[in-house]
Amino acid sequence: MIAVLRRLLCSKRADEFAEAAIALPVVVFITIAFINLTMAGFASVNANNAANYAARVGSVNQQSPGPAAYSAALESINHAKIGDYQVGVSGGGFPGAQINVVVTWNVPNFMGGIAAFFGASFGNDFTGTATSVFRQEGW
Repeated sequence: MIAVLRRLLCSKRADEFAEAAIALPVVVFITIAFINLTMAGFASVNANNAANYAARVGSVNQQSPGPAAYSAALESINHAKIGDYQVGVSGGGFPGAQINVVVTWNVPNFMGGIAAFFGASFGNDFTGTATSVFRQEGW
């Protein structure tokens, strides 16, 4: 009986399984975190590019800078497949006036449900805002 118990306690057969059981959830969590942060970074860059492009288009448009900036932002954002975006444009109308373009982005957070298993809580979404201001050109 003692020989069987000693052989069971000294066996190395379950070591790999125990290591995998500990390491696999950590690897999955880190992988999902990288994917989430990459999506948030991609959405942030798209929002910044859309805001800059829209403000530039609005600044050179002489007839209706606000609607031109708004449509330029939507045109730029339509190429982005990740995230939800809202566009706001204000200002403009005369040479030298500021044209303000604000693009708000929103990306789902896939880590929220997984983080609950580890006792942490994250929000449901990653959100951010990109702002660009140009002066309307005039001649």
